[in-house]
Amino acid sequence: MSNTLNDITSSEDIFHLVTQFYKKAMVDDTIGFFFTTVVPLSLDKHIPLIVSFWETVLLDKATYKGNPMEKHFHLNHLAPMRPVHFERWLQLWVNTVNENFAGMKATEAINRANTIGFIMQQKIALMNKGQ
Repeated sequence: MSNTLNDITSSEDIFHLVTQFYKKAMVDDTIGFFFTTVVPLSLDKHIPLIVSFWETVLLDKATYKGNPMEKHFHLNHLAPMRPVHFERWLQLWVNTVNENFAGMKATEAINRANTIGFIMQQKIALMNKGQ
């Protein structure tokens, strides 16, 4: 029996990844309150949206229609997002990817999350400075 992990190759893989991530994020002491208190998420609505986002990013399926920056600017207005929040989000994402997948797309999922998180953190820090 092999413990070799497969790479991310399908929408089903992304659904699994996103679902596993939110199981951790929702109960996390550092960022969970964003999902449960600040803007209580309906996972039935949110998971398909995030799956669509990552399908667009990783599988070149142009299924995502939306503006994630705008959503996070609104979230930041309700509860300021700090570097520790971005660090924890990325840590949970990386751990979830590495626990479930291995390969080029898994590495890309981590690299893209790193880039997205960095850009979002910079833009939100600028917004917070202006307040």
